[in-house]
Amino acid sequence: MRVVITAATIGEWMPAFLAIDGLYTSDSKRFKVSFHQGGVGMLSNAVSLTRLAYEEKPDLIIQVGIAGTFDANLPLGSVVAVKEEILGDTGVEEDGKWKDIFDLKLEKSNYPPFEKRKLHNHFLQKFNLLNLPEVTAITVNEITTSKERIAQLIKKYNPVTESMEGAALHYVCREMNIPFLQIRAVSNYIGERNKEQWKIKEAIDNLTKTILAFVEKLYQSS
Repeated sequence: MRVVITAATIGEWMPAFLAIDGLYTSDSKRFKVSFHQGGVGMLSNAVSLTRLAYEEKPDLIIQVGIAGTFDANLPLGSVVAVKEEILGDTGVEEDGKWKDIFDLKLEKSNYPPFEKRKLHNHFLQKFNLLNLPEVTAITVNEITTSKERIAQLIKKYNPVTESMEGAALHYVCREMNIPFLQIRAVSNYIGERNKEQWKIKEAIDNLTKTILAFVEKLYQSS
């Protein structure tokens, strides 16, 4: 089994890489883990993941990273699995209302790879080996900061987490029929720009523990 762990930045998976380097990263016909940096944002991730899929032909792509959350009841440092992705800022704002590409009739809500306007992960039931909480996420090009925009997104999509790359993973892997999993550790609450209130270290630490536990369980079941 060929497994690729990818993130926007190497810092999001580097602690896990250092912990398992040599254990699962050597050439093996049975089980091999490699690491990949996709870059920040949907554009770089989509291109990078497409190239990865064609060149490496992995059996599973796991996107990991930190994320913000809209849920004030979700403790910082929590680790979740994303069950479905939504394009959070692809569209237009008119008369104080947010209209996405489906509202604008620029895309059909059930035209592949979309299902009811979302990019679902149908592999989640098989690969959520740690039974992580499964959440709805949005992907944006511009990190959400204003109270008005936050309210719009919550009312329209009711998302739990926000990132800048998740939708690229779901889109590419659904189009190419590659099993995938997205794991996110919550580092901050959406709209909070005081970095002293963020828990990046705690999020990375918990993410690392989750990656190591997942790889071990996947190895045992492979």
